[in-house]
Amino acid sequence: MIATMVAGCAGTGAGAASPDRPAAGQVSDMATSAAPSPSATSETSAASATPGASKVEAVLARMSVEDKVGQLFMPVLYGPTANTVSGENQARFGVGTPAKAVAKYRPGGVILFPWADNVKNVRQVVALTNGLQKASPEIPLLVGADQENGRVSRMAPLVTEMPGASVIGSTGDPSLARRAAKVTGTELRALGINLDFAPVADVNINPRNPVIGPRAYGSDPKKVAPMVAAAVQGFHDAGIASTAKHFPGHGDTNVDSHSGLPVIQHSLSQWNKLDAPPFAAAIGKNIDAIMSAHVVMPKLDPSGDPATLSKPILTGLLREKLGFNGVVSTDALDMAGVRKKYGDGQVAVRAIQAGVDLLLMPPDFPKAYGAVLAAVKSGKISTARLDQSVRRLLKLKAARGLLDRAPVADPAVAERVLRSAEHRKVAQLINERAR
Repeated sequence: MIATMVAGCAGTGAGAASPDRPAAGQVSDMATSAAPSPSATSETSAASATPGASKVEAVLARMSVEDKVGQLFMPVLYGPTANTVSGENQARFGVGTPAKAVAKYRPGGVILFPWADNVKNVRQVVALTNGLQKASPEIPLLVGADQENGRVSRMAPLVTEMPGASVIGSTGDPSLARRAAKVTGTELRALGINLDFAPVADVNINPRNPVIGPRAYGSDPKKVAPMVAAAVQGFHDAGIASTAKHFPGHGDTNVDSHSGLPVIQHSLSQWNKLDAPPFAAAIGKNIDAIMSAHVVMPKLDPSGDPATLSKPILTGLLREKLGFNGVVSTDALDMAGVRKKYGDGQVAVRAIQAGVDLLLMPPDFPKAYGAVLAAVKSGKISTARLDQSVRRLLKLKAARGLLDRAPVADPAVAERVLRSAEHRKVAQLINERAR
């Protein structure tokens, strides 16, 4: 039997499942005004002139349609090494090993999880990430992890045990958010991971929120926004890509989007005031990616579709209102919140049509890949629209130094960097200053 896939991008953490194995039947995840300031706008514009723009265009020009469609996906691959044979890989991808799955579908990236047998020890993770990159010689992979710290810590216990966002937020000191993110980013990079699905940019307005809670920096958007901005800077200090989540805001829900479809009744003016500021702050710091939420906001889009499938939200609000030019990622597509109305193939197509660039963890990879490829060939997704997303993904890779060649992680360096005395002191300092 194929194990149930569980993400963690809006993960519930302890309780429902162990860090290593999902509970049976569980499905998963993952400024003072909404408009960015003039400086944020100029910074975002500068980001669009990515280093190596001519390289991006050269890579794009030589890609086949199949290559381009592959770039839109970030699946989970099973096993502790790139050459481990797993029945899960065979069942999901038609090949036995992670390396063969990468060679077959040429995805834009992969995401690592303990429950997929990806995380055992430092040397093993380094060998896995190096092996995955070796399997993708034409275009290096985004290797992602859901390392928020606190409740959602997929690389524990390998990395320094940093306090979660709510503890950092309680200090009132954004510089500590930056230092924490730099520590985490530095350790992830040493493992060969180049994209973190953090920070959480949600404002935890609802005290009964079952899925965000302590994963957020707090309940006041004016205090959360500078924390998010500082964390983005910290990840960039470490040289890795960062993802703000979950747009347009998952903070005022009392339903878990792993198992249901939350509905948030915020008006546009409420959203501007309560939900948007941390995302605008992240955009002002050149955030690499923003993750969508599987939540319905009927006053922002009356269609009843979750934000992940909403063009008015992802293109209208995020792209046009907030001016975001980077990568839009879905939350995990195996979550119930996005699978209520449409089949897994149609969900992938609708997400791209809404403005998504990166399809995270589709539960039926061949069906989703095939549906997007067919939509491109039929014109349902135009070639220009496909190129738009692929170009954004390639620009992200170029901006983080990943496009020319994949960095090779060094296990000896990783063992020195992870859980170093210097990094543990940062964690201790934050805990001492928490209120």
